[in-house]
Amino acid sequence: MSITSPTAEDINLLVSKAAIAADAAMGTETEAFYVAEHLGITDWFVVTTARNPRAVRALVDKVEEALTVSHSVKPLSIEGKEAAEWVLMDYGDFVVHIFGSEARNFYDLGRLWQDVPRMKIEFEEGGASGAG
Repeated sequence: MSITSPTAEDINLLVSKAAIAADAAMGTETEAFYVAEHLGITDWFVVTTARNPRAVRALVDKVEEALTVSHSVKPLSIEGKEAAEWVLMDYGDFVVHIFGSEARNFYDLGRLWQDVPRMKIEFEEGGASGAG
């Protein structure tokens, strides 16, 4: 049995699925930043915001469920779920950041990573970003 590394296309698909799952579970301002050229530990950041700690936990569960069901991919670790202010889901090639609003505004990853490429994500109608 051989183990193969995921291709860039596979990783991009998973990043997109994570962002769409977060958006469908009412994550707001969901976006994906390509950080590989500046950060040696991962390729992508998916960033989204939840309106309260309960919603943060729900988003974590929805993202994990979506990637596990569709691709049998589980996070290597999940940090911050108890406090539910900023949860980091580490999938190796990408990291999902789920913020409460105050934490998102304070850390402002969008500003910090403003010069890196963003993934164009086709959000589904009815999600927080695809509602329009």
